[in-house]
Amino acid sequence: MSCMGTNSTLLCIRGDPSQLGLLEQSGYELVTATTGSDGLRLFMLQAVDAIVLDYQLGLLDGRVVAAEIKKLKPLIPIVMLTEDVELPVDALQSVDALVAKSGGPHFLLTTVRHLLNVKPGQRREGKIRAQAHERSTPFSQGIWKSIWDGTIRFAPTTKAPHE
Repeated sequence: MSCMGTNSTLLCIRGDPSQLGLLEQSGYELVTATTGSDGLRLFMLQAVDAIVLDYQLGLLDGRVVAAEIKKLKPLIPIVMLTEDVELPVDALQSVDALVAKSGGPHFLLTTVRHLLNVKPGQRREGKIRAQAHERSTPFSQGIWKSIWDGTIRFAPTTKAPHE
C-alpha cells in the first residue's frame, strides 16, 4: 500500500478550509469541517488516514478534538496548525506534528507526507503507552452534552508518576 499522498483521505478541521488547495492538488482526498464538533462528527462517520487540525477552533479547540480522536484511534496521525509560537504543553500531548501557519502550504504538505510514511510504532512509540493508563475512555455523555450546548470546562490533567 502506497502512502505517497494519492488516495489518502485527510480530515481537515479548519476555520478556513479554502487554504488546503495544495494538499488536494497533491492527490489527497479532503473531508473538511470548520468547527471541532463537526470535525468529531465527521471523524465518527468516515474513515480517514490522517487529521489536519487548527489549534484555534472556538468553543471546542484543537487540543480537545485531538485528545478525543486519539482516545478512539490512537495511531491516527494528527498535524496541528497554529499561529501561536507558544502553546500550552497539554496542547501538544495528542498531536504528532505542529505546523506554524506562517510556514506555508508546502511545509504542511511535507509534514503530512512524512507522517503518512512513518510507521505508527516509530511515530508515537512511548507516548501511547504513557497515555493508555489515564485516557482509556472517551467523553462521558454529560461531557458530550456540554460540548454541544457550549458549557464545557476541562480540569487540568496530570501525568502518571511512573511514566
